[in-house]
Amino acid sequence: MTKYIIVTGGVLSGLGKGVTTASIGLILKSRGIKVDVCKIDPYLNVDPGLMNPYQHGEIWITKDGYEADLDFGHYERFLDIELTSKHNITTGKVYLSVLEKERKGYYLGQTVQIIPHVTDEIKEQIYQIAQINNPEVLIVEIGGTVGDIEGMPFLEAVRQMRREHGKENVLFVHVTLVPIIRGEQKTKPTQHSVKELRSIGIQPDIIVCRCQEPLQEETKAKIALYCDVSKIDVISNHDVESVYEVPLIMEEQKLGDNIISKLNLKEKKNEIKKWKKFIEKTKNLKKKVKIAIVGKYVGMEDTYISIVEALKHAGYSLNAKVDVLWVDSEKIEEDESELKVLSEVDGILVPGGFGKRGSEGKIKAIKFAREKNIPFLGICFGFQLAAVEYARNVIGLKNANSTELDKDTPYPVVDLLPEQRNIKQLGATMRLGEIEVDVKENTIAYKIYKSKKIYERHRHRYEINPEFIETFEKHGIVFSASSDNGRRMEILEIPNHRFFIATQFHPEFKSRPLKPAPVFKAFVEACLNKKGE
Repeated sequence: MTKYIIVTGGVLSGLGKGVTTASIGLILKSRGIKVDVCKIDPYLNVDPGLMNPYQHGEIWITKDGYEADLDFGHYERFLDIELTSKHNITTGKVYLSVLEKERKGYYLGQTVQIIPHVTDEIKEQIYQIAQINNPEVLIVEIGGTVGDIEGMPFLEAVRQMRREHGKENVLFVHVTLVPIIRGEQKTKPTQHSVKELRSIGIQPDIIVCRCQEPLQEETKAKIALYCDVSKIDVISNHDVESVYEVPLIMEEQKLGDNIISKLNLKEKKNEIKKWKKFIEKTKNLKKKVKIAIVGKYVGMEDTYISIVEALKHAGYSLNAKVDVLWVDSEKIEEDESELKVLSEVDGILVPGGFGKRGSEGKIKAIKFAREKNIPFLGICFGFQLAAVEYARNVIGLKNANSTELDKDTPYPVVDLLPEQRNIKQLGATMRLGEIEVDVKENTIAYKIYKSKKIYERHRHRYEINPEFIETFEKHGIVFSASSDNGRRMEILEIPNHRFFIATQFHPEFKSRPLKPAPVFKAFVEACLNKKGE
């Protein structure tokens, strides 16, 4: 039978519940315990795919093409697993299911209510997730904070789970905040958060405290006393250089032993030393490289979190620390002199995105990288804009563009495929998830991937227009990978450039701390070579 760890949060959002959840999973996995993870998002959206990146951060794409919360990235990176759409529960999904059942007469004329019908649906969806991989432990993160009105049904559902399955099968971990005010660690926010949780019938078993500095012993003792837990159940999650250190600082405080004891689990091995060696390596990197990320959401770094992590992973494998320079593409668009900051970097990366705003600034940055022979990596929208820039400035197709940005462009080098053009619902034209990609031999892409077939995740709508492929190739662009029997271009490269590659897919979603994405590793290596020269 699967046991459950429920992770809740209090005081404010953004405390790191996702990292805490992933860290607990890594600690248990390193001890030979089979784990799986799921996320509950209490918002009414069925999924976060249409949410503003400034409000919600990055959209993570799962293998099966589901648009998920960025915490999925933490889970997959820390645990080296692949999750699916089934691993996410939202209020939208729950109510949709309840209403569909009600319309079909599933409730046999009952008055459909939050309790028991909605809470039963929540529990049923959690149990269904537990059946996907049959883990010994399913870790369930509940988004938002205790007290949020939209989260109440979910907290009630997990309260019922504890009542039905007992303490040995359902464990509550509460993540809260311990701020420092005038030099003193304050416990009142934690006390009030736990009080709120207890008022709805949930007593946390373990309290993880986000703080700037390690919790003092007297602070731990005070929280333990007022929140009715043992001192060992109060975990300090203080600031560290890298999120990948979090499992180690928790393990140092015996969190793994504590959970194993509380849930009566059996440890089969202990491989946390491998993670320790990895962290030691990241703290002693010998080289440095500076890479500019040119985007329009640079004010909200979580929007590009997987890109940054993929760069770090590549750097770790090459014994190099990657410093990121954030460059606002809108500023370049307004004032071309802003490009001068790109002279200071060893590489330029243009990430994905949608819409016209900032796109001309990205095109200028791409031109700068191409003309100045600076290593360049374009991803998704960055791939499409690289084609636009080349069409305009090398081939000479003035006013070439994507029809996403200019419907009346005389040279639509990026466009919807014919079968997509009459679909009115935007979401219906999105190409999502992992897709097989064919790589041409004797290309830079083949040297990077060392395979004729690769599998990468996609999230895009527009394509390189097939009508212009021959023109591009006549003028020096190589489309070194394609999919859909050659109809869709996947990688473009400029062979006579120091390093100029762009991908239609998102390689960052498959990058892992110990297994960097090949194209990111090649890009960072090219940046290091440039710096060396």
